[in-house]
Amino acid sequence: MTAATVPAIELRGVSRWYGNVVAVNDVSFEVGPGITGLLGPNGAGKSTLLHMMAGLLRPSAGEVRILGEPAWRNPAIYRRVGLVPEREAVYGFLTGRELVELAARLHGLPDPAAAAARAIDLVEMGPHAARQAGGYSKGMKQRIKIAAALVHDPQVLVLDEPFNGADPRQRLHLMDLFRRMAAEGRTILYSSHILEEVERLADTVLVIVAGRLAASGDFRRIRALMTDRPHTFTVRSSDDRALAARLLAEPAIRGIAFEDGRLEVRSAELLAAARALPRAAREAGVTLFEVRPTDESLETVFSYLVHR
Repeated sequence: MTAATVPAIELRGVSRWYGNVVAVNDVSFEVGPGITGLLGPNGAGKSTLLHMMAGLLRPSAGEVRILGEPAWRNPAIYRRVGLVPEREAVYGFLTGRELVELAARLHGLPDPAAAAARAIDLVEMGPHAARQAGGYSKGMKQRIKIAAALVHDPQVLVLDEPFNGADPRQRLHLMDLFRRMAAEGRTILYSSHILEEVERLADTVLVIVAGRLAASGDFRRIRALMTDRPHTFTVRSSDDRALAARLLAEPAIRGIAFEDGRLEVRSAELLAAARALPRAAREAGVTLFEVRPTDESLETVFSYLVHR
């Protein structure tokens, strides 16, 4: 985002407390177009943040702005924002089509039936649209909620655990849908407890720990900045012991161990290790078969941040 660009979502010094319990503590960040994953352990404040961003909850301190406008007590933002709550917020006595058409009418769309049909097709719920929502599976309820949130073609989409109950094929379809929306310039912010999905889908992550923002950005860059955590590699070669002996002379190598017949190498710096390993192999006359980072995943980064 340039200096002249208004962030799609902006939080400035936001806190929220309930009596003596602080749920969110002085959180600031900006979110632009693309897909952003909101992560944190249970009770970290994720849902509280999402509710404040959706204008459903008033910050105790600070300010939440959506597309440059205040989120609290500003119904006009709902013309440009879609919300998918974690709860199964469906009227069981309505059919799926009626539920999405109701959302279209609430938004004042000129042709609610046509808008609902388009949104239902986006989430592949057409064959089930005539059934009462109370009889849907958890995954189907989730998809019809997403259709209701998309019916007015929002610029910003806020989702709380959107893949709950979805089977693997439905997850892949929803991921592809969100990617297409992001490619069109929309902003998608979603929470998930399935880190593998966030790693595959999100461009950036926001990590909330104990109500505070612990880290934000690309998780690989976050990992690179964790200088207090050595990088670990599993290495396979034609002669692991000869390679290990040569690596001990490399300043970048912080430790070496043999685990279950595999050579594990630890280094303080990722790039330094990437240079040291082939150099040591060449000088030792050893052939490298595999060099695999073992702690560069989003799951590892999340674990490091939560347990610091």
